[in-house]
Amino acid sequence: MNAREQVITLHGRKVVPGVAEGEAMVTNDRISGWGGVDPRTGTIIETRHELRGQSFAGKVLVFPGAKGSSGWSATFHMARLSGAAPAAFLFNEMTTKMALGAVVTHAPSMTEFDRDPLTCIETGDWVKVDADRGIVEITKKKDRAPS
Repeated sequence: MNAREQVITLHGRKVVPGVAEGEAMVTNDRISGWGGVDPRTGTIIETRHELRGQSFAGKVLVFPGAKGSSGWSATFHMARLSGAAPAAFLFNEMTTKMALGAVVTHAPSMTEFDRDPLTCIETGDWVKVDADRGIVEITKKKDRAPS
């Protein structure tokens, strides 16, 4: 890390254990699994979603939570089998579909943060999720770091 990089640390509760890191993909919209995601590519296909046309494959997905039917977990399980799943999940609202989706994806997942990740993390930030320790480290994009 150089002097221009800003690191923010969040603490939260582990949902799925593990450690992963990657570029953040952030949305304030909930994600619909059944009909809202192409599980072969991890691309969001929901018509009115702010991330429509973008893939979360290999990224740290930061979002409020799941919406829609119980098909959410099946979609994310298929994304994992296709190699198109997120590297990790950071979300605000725990529901049964969110919990099951995180478990079948096998991606480190966290919730119940000391600060809202949707206000601390921006798309393009580098995020390390250590769900085992309940810690998220965010390295802000260099072009956003204070001088």
